[in-house]
Amino acid sequence: MTEDILAVLRRSQEWGFLGPGPVGGHIDHSQALIDLLHRHWPDGGLRGLDLGSGGGVPGLIVATALPHSRWTLLDAMDRRTAFLASATRSMGLTDRVEVVRDRAEVTGRDPNHRGNYDVVTARSFAVPAVTAECAAPFLRIGGLLVLSEPPDGDPSRWSHDGLATLGLDPAPVDAQPWISFRLVRECPERFPRQVGRPGKRPLWRP
Repeated sequence: MTEDILAVLRRSQEWGFLGPGPVGGHIDHSQALIDLLHRHWPDGGLRGLDLGSGGGVPGLIVATALPHSRWTLLDAMDRRTAFLASATRSMGLTDRVEVVRDRAEVTGRDPNHRGNYDVVTARSFAVPAVTAECAAPFLRIGGLLVLSEPPDGDPSRWSHDGLATLGLDPAPVDAQPWISFRLVRECPERFPRQVGRPGKRPLWRP
C-alpha cells in the first residue's frame, strides 16, 4: 500500500521541513497552482521541476494531483533530498519523479536539465532576482516559471528589465497566491552564474 500525500506531509513536518499547523493547508495552498497547470496542460502531460523542493511542497503535491506529469525535485541539502527520495518511494512515484541533490547553478548547466522543462515551480526559494536566475535556464521556450508570492507581495520586486535579461516576460494569471512568468527567448548561456554569485551579486534588488 502506498503512502498518501497527507501522511508524507506529516512526516515532512516531523523532520522539520514544514512549519506547525494542519498539513492540509499546504495542499490548499497548492490548489490554485494545480488548477493553473490543468488549464495550460489539460491532459497533465507536462515535465516540471520544483526548485528548492525541501519538504515536498509544492512538488510532491502537484505530482500526486497530476498523474501524467513528470517531475524533478531539486534541493541542495542532504537531509531534504533523503526525505524526498524516501517519500517518492513510499508514494510509488519513482517511475516519474526524480530527486536531484545539487545546487541550481550547477544543475541549470547540465544538458539533461537545461532547457528541458515546461514548468519550474518555487516556493520561498530566494529573493526574486536569485529565483529567476536559477529557474530560467531550466525552461524550454514557452515554458512557465510559477512562484508563490506572499500576500503583501509588491509586483515591483520583479524587475521587468531584469526578467527580460533572462528571457522572461510576465504571464498574468488568476491563481493567487501564485504568479507566473513565461520564457519567451532562450536564456543566455551566461546564466546561471557560478555557485553563490546570483545571491552575492543579484541582477536587481527589490
